[in-house]
Amino acid sequence: MTEGTNSHGAKSHYEVIVVGAGVAGIYQIKRLADLGIDATVLDSAPDLGGTWYWNRYPGCRFDSESYTYGFSFSKELLNEWHWKERFSSQPENLRYLNYVADKFDLRKYMQFNRNVEAMQFDETRDEWRLKISDGRELTSRFVVLAIGLLSAPTLPRLEGMDDFGGRSFHTYYWPHEPVELTGKKVAVIGTGATAIQIIGEIADKVSELTVFQRRPNWSAPLNNSRISEAEMADIRARYDEIFAACKVSPGGFEHAPDRRGFYEVTREERLKLWDRLYDEPGFGIWLANFREIFMDEAANAEFSEYIANRIRRRVKDPQTAETLIPRDHGFGVQRVPLETNYLEAYNRDNVHLVDISKTPIERVTEKGLRTAARDYEFDIIVYATGFDAITGAYDRMDITGIDGEKLYDKWKDAPSTFLGMLTHGFPNLLMPTGPQSASATTNFPRGIENGVNWCTDLLQYMWDRGLTRADPTRESEERWTAHVTKMYEIMLMRKAKGWFTGYNSNVPGHEEGRPRYFVYNGGTPKYVGIINDVAANGYEGLVLSSQARPESGAARSRVSA
Repeated sequence: MTEGTNSHGAKSHYEVIVVGAGVAGIYQIKRLADLGIDATVLDSAPDLGGTWYWNRYPGCRFDSESYTYGFSFSKELLNEWHWKERFSSQPENLRYLNYVADKFDLRKYMQFNRNVEAMQFDETRDEWRLKISDGRELTSRFVVLAIGLLSAPTLPRLEGMDDFGGRSFHTYYWPHEPVELTGKKVAVIGTGATAIQIIGEIADKVSELTVFQRRPNWSAPLNNSRISEAEMADIRARYDEIFAACKVSPGGFEHAPDRRGFYEVTREERLKLWDRLYDEPGFGIWLANFREIFMDEAANAEFSEYIANRIRRRVKDPQTAETLIPRDHGFGVQRVPLETNYLEAYNRDNVHLVDISKTPIERVTEKGLRTAARDYEFDIIVYATGFDAITGAYDRMDITGIDGEKLYDKWKDAPSTFLGMLTHGFPNLLMPTGPQSASATTNFPRGIENGVNWCTDLLQYMWDRGLTRADPTRESEERWTAHVTKMYEIMLMRKAKGWFTGYNSNVPGHEEGRPRYFVYNGGTPKYVGIINDVAANGYEGLVLSSQARPESGAARSRVSA
């Protein structure tokens, strides 16, 4: 057997293993390939795409403007690709990612149907050992986890879920073959971002749709439209300007906050702004608003009442409208779902809303669902019940660091990281979009490029100096985690029961209780400034070292960078 192979006849060692072939993994392997690094990508799916491979439910599409979502690294790519819609749908998004992979010949680095079951850091060799679902053990100096923020779907904890005689599935696993909805009685459990997209899309296609809502969510109109050839040509001419605007906006979008003070303008001026933003495309109603709505209770309450009144205007039945208005949090304190015809769906005679905070679901039956009030019969049950967000995909791998510490145990109560991209005691484990990074609170690909670029620059710095280990100090990690926590104190987000604060009643231990500080709330420019300063100061906060491994097996020597 030759060096670097195993009994399967495949390579067993790489300098870098990237886990995940979604947007982050594709860009990461592109950067590594350009540097000539021996690297591979592992993904549990049959093909690339990440979230855009798995999520195929009706209505699935961007909530970011398409032309701000695509990769920015290649002028040629930007000039070639024509986004057809302002907010592109899942099939087109998957075509785009395949186009990128094929254009840059990245598929040859990718291994599919390869789930990473376990990883353990070998201190004697400064490398990771990975157990793969195909029975192989791989080793690599560095592992980059590009596993996504919303890639660990959660089902509700209901009795009888296996008893149902019809079709049922989580939205993440919507079947790849067409699902016949015409003439079907369909249940959707949940009214989060995914459910909001599905409900608006299928309400006029099914014979009957019953929505089971535990907690209502705020939403705003997507206001999608086609992009003509002329408009796309104009976008191409302005790409530098568009991406420059994304870099300086807190959310990584084109939308920048209104710099006027909430209380510096009259009520009439505020209403005029809100009316305009509500009718414009995308996140403007959220991110081009007054900054006070994120931090000031009174300002947020006034704006939330404005949105509530828009709901009342769009939903004909007053009782249904009130049921759809959140009472436990204000508008914009967590990521806002964007919708098309969602509220109008409830004006249809074939759509019914069930408030399960009043009549809980007791069990799944052979024919449908049983609540405290009655039995329902369905042909299809759709579980739009969300994700074990941010840390869930990490928890589903058995990751062991120094002295046998498990990452799951370390993060059980709350994640702690350095810059959201490394964590103490788990050397050479890089997370471009990890917990406590700015990726979740920004336009995802813009955050992804920031994280991947920083991680790749760190690797290049180490390779240039013959360094073999990078591990943040406990003190630097504690400072960063304290900073992330403090940023929550000024934001109304701290009071919300959403995935930004780690709340998910479908995950044991993530129900009501102490918040888990998952995301960085300081905005993209501040975050990028911080991580760039760390790099400029020789990666201050990290212990960078090299390890000599004499043939005799003598004790290692470690040299600090």
